[in-house]
Amino acid sequence: MYEPIPPRSPLETMPTMYDLPSELVGESGLPDEFHRIQAHLLSETCKPVGYSPEEILLARDLNLYYDPRHTDWYKRPDWYMVLGVPKATQQSELRLSYLIWQEGVAPFLIVELLSPGTEEDDLGQRLREINQPPTKWEVYERILRVPYYVVYDRYENNLRAFKVVGTRYEPIMISENRFWLEEIDLGLGLWRGVYQGTGGLWLRWYDCNSWLPTLAEKAEAQCQKADSEKQRADRLAEYLRSQGLDPDNLPI
Repeated sequence: MYEPIPPRSPLETMPTMYDLPSELVGESGLPDEFHRIQAHLLSETCKPVGYSPEEILLARDLNLYYDPRHTDWYKRPDWYMVLGVPKATQQSELRLSYLIWQEGVAPFLIVELLSPGTEEDDLGQRLREINQPPTKWEVYERILRVPYYVVYDRYENNLRAFKVVGTRYEPIMISENRFWLEEIDLGLGLWRGVYQGTGGLWLRWYDCNSWLPTLAEKAEAQCQKADSEKQRADRLAEYLRSQGLDPDNLPI
């Protein structure tokens, strides 16, 4: 007796990241120097409490495919964080794009670095056109329901943040160019300083004590600590010599 073959699951039949483009020739809005440096600083200082590095994805300009009914629709956030997904441990596992229907987890936070040509789209001021994909704001707010959405305008030094409340994004109160995210015990704010040799006002993570250090700042602090310990050892040796003792031949 003939038995019908059951249909294959969507995970087997839908396109993978190897089937979808990671970059389109001639596409506008590709990152400039500021976008690259700012994204690096965000990634270097992002240490969410309660999550190990192996379960955090920090992405820059990585295509975000969000609709399994329209698998060619995507957005490309300037920077975003996904919590609770495996981090690639092998080069062959590195993502070409981020597919919601495969990963199963929406970003926790998205950052857009506003440019004059993207302002209306970044701030939800552009209406969706007929027979066109939804706007960036619609995708983040209504389709993916990304808990936090941040927009930084470096031309006006203006930081804006939004949080999903009910079915809509509500503005977050910004105090002294900072705001706190209770879910990960971290804050995000504007820091004035020099990063990668470039001075300015940068978006950066902080904890309850201070701005979280970059790799260069950690290395400098370690060097200063080593220098300080050496100076203390040198002063002690000098004192011992002044007392007629040889610091290299003291009894244990």
